Amino acid sequence: MTLKEFFAQHPKAAAAFSGGTDSAFLLWAAREYGCQVQAYYVKTAFQPAFELEDAQALAQALSIPLTVLELDIFSCPEAVANGPDRCYFCKRTLFTQLWSRARRDGHTLLLDGTNASDDAGDRPGMRALRELEVRSPLRECGVTKDQVRRLSREAGLFTWDKPAYACLATRVPTGTAVTPEALQRVENAENILFKMGFSDFRIRLLGKNALLQLPESQMDRLLPRRAEILERLKPCFSKLYLDLEARHGQ
Repeated sequence: MTLKEFFAQHPKAAAAFSGGTDSAFLLWAAREYGCQVQAYYVKTAFQPAFELEDAQALAQALSIPLTVLELDIFSCPEAVANGPDRCYFCKRTLFTQLWSRARRDGHTLLLDGTNASDDAGDRPGMRALRELEVRSPLRECGVTKDQVRRLSREAGLFTWDKPAYACLATRVPTGTAVTPEALQRVENAENILFKMGFSDFRIRLLGKNALLQLPESQMDRLLPRRAEILERLKPCFSKLYLDLEARHGQ
């Protein structure tokens, strides 16, 4: 089945929109193939502010209505506990609320942007999507991540080369409870590094310290600015360590 065929069979849908590359392309495809789509962004403390800004900009560019739902993720004790299945409990909480609002708005179909390259066996959150009967057109139609980026670029979407961005809770070691203070420290530090021109990196919390993981292509840019980085991140962490292995994946 192609995306065109999928949306021909489903002319009306609600879509979870994270502001990322996959869900942005999903919205574009839905509109392109005549689907009456409504986008929903669930705002929690696990998402940085720029994700909502990107979602709003993309929805406006595509002239697709966007509803922003605010959720206190700290009301989900399993997500806050940050065990191995944190993503499952978080996704289930988010999509349960999203489904509730979408149904009130008259929708009977809810979509998400999971693509065919995503490994279902390694994503606890996908179990929640299956249980809640959330459809993933990109995955169902065999659209891979590389295809999403190529087609997004051809469509003129500014998200085509946006780096994958796992939620802020992934910066906290599994088994360590997620706190608002920890998330704020990470977001503040990552915003500083973004403004300094770094991208596609991760900051991993180690108590009051942190480990910085950079792509190999940016390693040589860090050392000349080492003193500046340490000074600017001093309010966030007691010590900042550099992972000498290049960062790959999430």
